[in-house]
Amino acid sequence: MSQSGIALSIVIPVFDERDSLPELMAWIEKVITTNAIEPAEVIFIDDGSADDSWKVITELQQTYPRIKAIRFRRNYGKSAALQKGFEAAGGEVVITMDADLQDSPEEIPELMKMINEENYDLVSGWKKNRKDPVSKRWPSKFFNAVTRSASGIKLHDFNCGLKAYKNEVVKNIEVYGEMHRYIPVMAKWSGFKKIGEKVVQHQARKYGKSKFGWQRMINGFLDIMSIMFVGKFGKRPMHFFGTLGIIFFMIGFGILGYLSILKLGRNIFKISERPVFFFGILTLIIGAQMFLTGFLAEMISRNGPSRNKYRISDTIGIDMKHLED
Repeated sequence: MSQSGIALSIVIPVFDERDSLPELMAWIEKVITTNAIEPAEVIFIDDGSADDSWKVITELQQTYPRIKAIRFRRNYGKSAALQKGFEAAGGEVVITMDADLQDSPEEIPELMKMINEENYDLVSGWKKNRKDPVSKRWPSKFFNAVTRSASGIKLHDFNCGLKAYKNEVVKNIEVYGEMHRYIPVMAKWSGFKKIGEKVVQHQARKYGKSKFGWQRMINGFLDIMSIMFVGKFGKRPMHFFGTLGIIFFMIGFGILGYLSILKLGRNIFKISERPVFFFGILTLIIGAQMFLTGFLAEMISRNGPSRNKYRISDTIGIDMKHLED
């Protein structure tokens, strides 16, 4: 049992899902009580919803005291919602799911078993039989294949919202930007190596509309490049920029040295008339800039402020001061 005495925390980001919430909470409550998973908490994070989602959550809390909630003043995105949910979660096992009823709470007991009894650090759901349209399925297949190849983690569905974690995993990763797709990669880079997968049910969307957009394809490329770079060089950026700086500097030095030797030996041309001279100067400048970038990145990585600062307008059952520190 965790220090808080809570066996399970369920973290659910919410964005304009007022119609789904009552049915989802009733379903979760049924699973928790049927399987005697106590004590348990359900943490909703309202990511700046424009509908009545917060009002619905507030009303549900009167019926289900286990509900806790955080409300953002504006929409920050799913990663921000998960980060604040992870900070608030006190359960020995932390499970995330989406609020749109496409993830089945019936998976909770088996996911908990894989964490508690099989000692997985993280278990990711695999929506093997997806109910989404083709326009959403094929981009997902592509990015999953790229992420598997780049990270070496053999998961079929990195972006599945239904995941289970040991508490220490969520307390040792930082989710920002749109990095929620690559939480298993961040967990691996943080030293959590036992990452598993479970085939899970996937329901067709019942209410509302999908938040998926084609801009996520571009974001996906940028995110995987970012997470792989940060994972490998985040604590030692000078190793990356310094290496590039040395390479460029040596190329420039070699070019200018070669031209100088020719000039001294034969004296038949003006160095400044040779195009390669300007290329040599350019590579020297680039090399110096790379070194400077490396030093600045080292300083920022050691002393930079936290990136996970979000404005919260209200909470239920959670210390707001603790979240905003």
